[in-house]
Amino acid sequence: MAVSSKLDIAVVSMVFLAQMTLGPSIENSILNLFALHSIQSPFFRPHQLVTYLFLHDPEHFAHILYNMFALWMFGAILENYWGAKRFLIFYTVCGIGAAVFHLAVLYPEMTQYVDGLQQYAPEARDMVRHHPGYGLNGVTLGASGAVFGCLAGFGYLFPNSLIYLYFFVPIKVKWFVLGYAAIELFSGISASAGDNVAHWAHLGGGLVGLLLVIYWNKSNRRNFY
Repeated sequence: MAVSSKLDIAVVSMVFLAQMTLGPSIENSILNLFALHSIQSPFFRPHQLVTYLFLHDPEHFAHILYNMFALWMFGAILENYWGAKRFLIFYTVCGIGAAVFHLAVLYPEMTQYVDGLQQYAPEARDMVRHHPGYGLNGVTLGASGAVFGCLAGFGYLFPNSLIYLYFFVPIKVKWFVLGYAAIELFSGISASAGDNVAHWAHLGGGLVGLLLVIYWNKSNRRNFY
């Protein structure tokens, strides 16, 4: 039985419920402590490289729904294939890899906010820097990067398995993964200012997942075609 993936889904669901019911003040405290912040932010802490995976935006229910469905669909099979311990390692490493990719892309974007602090008087600068609403302190949350790692791993191990888009259109997993990755790459390159989707986190998680599966299977050649 896929214990780890079910536990992940249960924990994410409970945290999501807490975010919805405990009120804005407590939710903001949870985000400040556990959501992923830019490394230039005063709210950044190393543990956020993992804890952000268990948080989702209560205003976007579809986000957590899609993530948990994909985790159940692909993660459970990977866990049955590997065992709970290896799957948990895989899922966590993919999530951390997604966070690192995202932070690397985010770093130059945050420079404008670091430089922008200079326009404030010295006595007000620290207050602005620690304000949750300041652009430097935006948060990233969600399991999408780790889930994309699961999708990439599944696509490598079971490339010719069929999935059904919209429950009706059959497509081999390998083409679905490649197509999804191409869309994410295009979206990441052409992202506009209003795009709040962490495309590079998705790609980073997928790449880390793919490399990890290839390493684990280096003595077992896979026939992608």
